[in-house]
Amino acid sequence: MKRIFMPMVLGLYVLLCHTGCESKKEEKEEATQFLVSSPLVKDTLITKEYVSQIHAISHIEIRALEKGYLQKIYVDEGQTVRKGQLMFQIMPAMYEAELQKAQAEASFAEIEYQNTKKLASGNVVSPNELAMAKAKLNKAKAEVSMAQVHLGFTQIKAPFDGIMDHFQVRLGSLVDEGDLLTTLSDNSKMWVYFNVPEAEYLDYKTSLQSDHTTKVKLEMANHQVFDYPGEVQTIEADFNNETGNIAFRATFPNPKGLLRHGETGNILMEVPMKNALLIPQKATFEVLDKKYVYVVGNDNKIKSREITVAAELPHIYVVQEGLSKDDRILLEGLRLVRENEKIHSKYVEPKSVLSQLNLYAE
Repeated sequence: MKRIFMPMVLGLYVLLCHTGCESKKEEKEEATQFLVSSPLVKDTLITKEYVSQIHAISHIEIRALEKGYLQKIYVDEGQTVRKGQLMFQIMPAMYEAELQKAQAEASFAEIEYQNTKKLASGNVVSPNELAMAKAKLNKAKAEVSMAQVHLGFTQIKAPFDGIMDHFQVRLGSLVDEGDLLTTLSDNSKMWVYFNVPEAEYLDYKTSLQSDHTTKVKLEMANHQVFDYPGEVQTIEADFNNETGNIAFRATFPNPKGLLRHGETGNILMEVPMKNALLIPQKATFEVLDKKYVYVVGNDNKIKSREITVAAELPHIYVVQEGLSKDDRILLEGLRLVRENEKIHSKYVEPKSVLSQLNLYAE
C-alpha cells in the first residue's frame, strides 16, 4: 500500500509544480505587454541632399594684352577691388613712343591735306589728289587711335568689383601677350551646381508650378547651413549619358562674402512625396549598416525585416521598401525580445504614435 501511495503523491507534487510554473509564466507574459502600430500613410515633404560645387557668378582670367616688363602691381592677393581700379602696369615706354610717332605722322598728314585743299580750290591739283590727301590723313588718325589703344593696354584695370586671386607673375617679370596674371572673382552672388537623377528631375518638373521658383538651402563643408536661401533658376539642356543625371543651378546671395569660388557643399531641397510610409525612428535597429524593424504576425510572433529608408525627418523615417501600411511593427522594447518570440501586444493608432513625436510634415 505504501509503495502505491508514494508514486501517487510524487506525481501529484510534480503536477502541482508544473501547473504553478505555467501559471507564473502566463502571469509574466500577461504582465509584459508591448506596444505595436502600423506605418502612417501621409503626404509629406522630404529633404533631398545633393553634392554641389560653388562658383562665383563671374570668375575670369586676367591676362596681359601687351608684351613688356611688369613695372608695377597696385593690388595684393585676396584683395577686394572695384570696377576700373588699376591693378597692373606694364612698362609703357615703347608704346608711348609709338603713340608720339603716330601723332607726328598725323600732324604731317594734316598739314599736307590743308595745303592740297588750297591748291584744289584754285584748280592747281585735281580732286583725286585731294581725296588721296584726305585718305592719308584719315589713316594717320587711325594709327594714332591704335597707338592709344596699345598704350592703354599697358594699364590693366578691374572689369568689375571682385576679389583678386593668386598672382601668376611677380614684379619685374617679362610678360608676353596673353600671359595669365591672376584671376578675379565676383562673389556678390554665387552659382551652386548640383546633379539630379532623371527620375527626380521628372518629379520636380511635373510638380513645379510655372510661376514659382524652388527655394533651396546650402549645407557648407562645416555642416552649417548657409544663412541665406537660394533659388533654382536654371537646368542644363542635356542629361549626362554616363551618370543619368542633369545639372541644376541655384543662385545664392552672398552679402557677407562668406562663400568663395571653388567651395563644395550639399544642396538641401524639399521634395513633396505622395502617400509616404512614415514610422518612428525608435522602432528600428541596425545590423551592419542595414535598418530593420520587428514585424508582429497574426500569430503574435515577431520577425525582423529589413527596410529601405527613402528619407529622414525629425524622429521619423520615410520607408521606401520593406513595409506595407497593414504591417504591425514593434514600437518599443526591441532589446527585450528575440526572433520568433511570441508576445502580448497592444495596438496603438499610427496617428497617435506620430503625434507624440516632434514631426513636421505637411
